[in-house]
Amino acid sequence: MSMVMMDSAETTLAPRRGRYNLDGWVLFAAISLLSIGYVMVVSASLHLGDRVFNNIWHYPARQAAHILIGVLMAVMMAKIPLSFWEKHGQILILMAIALLVLVFIPGIGVKVNGSHRWINLGVARFQVSEIVKLICILYMAGFLTRHVDEVRASIRGVVRPILPLGIVFGLLLMEPDFGATFVIAFSVMCMMFLGGARLIEFVALVLMGLVLGVLAIASSAYRMERVTAFMDPWADHLGSGFQLVQSLIAMGRGEWFGVGLGSSIQKLFYLPEAHTDFIFAVMGEELGFAGSCAVILLFGLLVWRAFQMGKAAERLNLRFYSLLAYGLGVWFGLQSFVNIAVNMGALPTKGLTLPLMSYGGSSMIVMCMVVGLLCRIHHETHLDLQDQLKGGAPWQYA
Repeated sequence: MSMVMMDSAETTLAPRRGRYNLDGWVLFAAISLLSIGYVMVVSASLHLGDRVFNNIWHYPARQAAHILIGVLMAVMMAKIPLSFWEKHGQILILMAIALLVLVFIPGIGVKVNGSHRWINLGVARFQVSEIVKLICILYMAGFLTRHVDEVRASIRGVVRPILPLGIVFGLLLMEPDFGATFVIAFSVMCMMFLGGARLIEFVALVLMGLVLGVLAIASSAYRMERVTAFMDPWADHLGSGFQLVQSLIAMGRGEWFGVGLGSSIQKLFYLPEAHTDFIFAVMGEELGFAGSCAVILLFGLLVWRAFQMGKAAERLNLRFYSLLAYGLGVWFGLQSFVNIAVNMGALPTKGLTLPLMSYGGSSMIVMCMVVGLLCRIHHETHLDLQDQLKGGAPWQYA
């Protein structure tokens, strides 16, 4: 009887070669977030497009183009074998450093509000830090796969990957882009811990990161202003605390079920960046507590599936797949958490977008690429499972 049940499980769950194996839950979460995000961007930007460009569809049309390009890039990422990324991690990190240098070159880099974060592509601008986040995750997964014994045995294995990443962090802080630096550093440290770094070395890295973070905040007047505004936004509600106060008002007006789609008042030139960094506050006002919780659950579902993929790959001894899935899951979850926490006044303003929802081409395209990469991890893990089942190995996929 047990043999029959095992055969049945293998027949049902083992993939067939020639068929792409998609994770339905990841697609459901991603498509839902893209759809809700687009509706909210339309709601939050119509008046702004009319005022700035005399065209209410300026932002919705551009966001639709961002999503289309993002979907195409996701399909491309879903088709590229993971072995390609594993082999070329060192080249990718050099490319990341080169891109971060380009933003400071006049004529190529674009300076906006005192920050060097964009490269001029002619038809559009691209924010380099978004693709650098993905490259750092790919690089770290490859390094930890190749040097697993060294990472587990000595501190040298932990310090070695920090050297090129240190250059990346330095260039990001020069832009300045503290939010991207924080996301990459946190994600990399989590990957190191999951990759086998000893606890004492992991704690040392965390403490070092905290000290450097405090120094980075203390050495910058505008970062200190953000922290003080976060501690008491009402002390200067017309100055440094204005954005946070307006966000809190928006969240409070939404109550349980919101004021209705399109009926937000705070988005009408009260809340700055309503269609980008503070899209969650507009959603909280229009869709209320219920709508906000639904979106949070969708983010939770996507992150949970990423960790399930990592767990399944780890059981099959697919170390690169596993670490990559964990890293992408941490990144996606952390950036979502930080953005939502900022909108709710639980963290200082970081300038991080809400993945798959905020207006912006760079973030949208790269986050769609992450979804495509997760699809590839799921597909190749299933193919490896099939090979192991044919070889007589016990069924282990979760």
